[in-house]
Amino acid sequence: MRRDLCDGVGIARLLNATLVLPKFEVAAYWNESSGFADVFDVEYFIQQMNGFIKVVQELPPEIASKEPFRVDCSKRKGQFDYVESVLPSLLEHHYISFTPAMSQRRDRYPQHAKAALCQACYNALRLTRSLEKKASELLEAIPKPFLSLHLRFEPDMVAYSQCEYSGISSASMNAVDAARGDRKPWTGELARIWRKRGKCPLTPNETAFILQALDIPTNTNIYLAAGDGLMELEGLTSVYTNVVTKSSLLNGEDFTSMHGNTKAALDYYVSINSDSYVATYFGNMDKMVAAMRAFKGLYKTLLLSRRAFAEFTSQGFRGKDLMQALWKAHREDYVMGRGSALPDCFCEFKL
Repeated sequence: MRRDLCDGVGIARLLNATLVLPKFEVAAYWNESSGFADVFDVEYFIQQMNGFIKVVQELPPEIASKEPFRVDCSKRKGQFDYVESVLPSLLEHHYISFTPAMSQRRDRYPQHAKAALCQACYNALRLTRSLEKKASELLEAIPKPFLSLHLRFEPDMVAYSQCEYSGISSASMNAVDAARGDRKPWTGELARIWRKRGKCPLTPNETAFILQALDIPTNTNIYLAAGDGLMELEGLTSVYTNVVTKSSLLNGEDFTSMHGNTKAALDYYVSINSDSYVATYFGNMDKMVAAMRAFKGLYKTLLLSRRAFAEFTSQGFRGKDLMQALWKAHREDYVMGRGSALPDCFCEFKL
């Protein structure tokens, strides 16, 4: 949500367009219909974007009754893509909707569009007062110092990866099979190639092994930044015993009444303020957290290498030899700032 909104601001500035506060299309993930105002401080966002782009909460009456003209932006990545292909539609229909492409060329935006995007990402997006208060209370309740671990091993995640795992429980295998649908797992040589490319999520057990290889003490306080439905969690908690979660620290009634995206907002808040952050899968949240931590000068951010783990295990590395190889693979990444996590981090120089 944050990524698409930041990109949307940059694109609106490219087109010199007014931005209507977006709707969250989250039904596919959490089966809910919460909006922008349930997560972010609307008035603060509009105020902070003043002078960069115009933001409105509602459409004017003469347009509100119309359906927006939908523009496919899946292949639009640079300034001229939008100016040459999208702007004509905006001028003709006056009201368009789009979802930004996942791989924008933000580094090629003109200065004014970069400034608007950076302002949105790093200054204007603030949680609602009530949600920020809850997030602050959650952060306060976590034993210090602590490591925030974003672990991805839910049934839908594993099903989406098209990877197969041996050694997981029958209950986990059934959950993955139920989530696969038409997305069948790779088999044979294709499965080995896919895994060696680093496409397969790390299991909790594999995650614990890598953390040990990096000499992270097993009594480390770990906040588990993860959604509901994590599988095989005992593979982590049997080794790292000081693991806490939102559900264990929040009031039960508060937790059960929260939407999925507000729970994710808590994880984001805790993760950008943690003593250190470790991600097992470099997804959207990890990119946003790594960027914000670098922007704030918090460089203890580590992205575990699925590719290195798969490569070494395929070569027959086990035990201490595997640990030593994993340590060497991650050694240079212990300090994460303007490295691979931030290929186009122009924001810290532009605000």
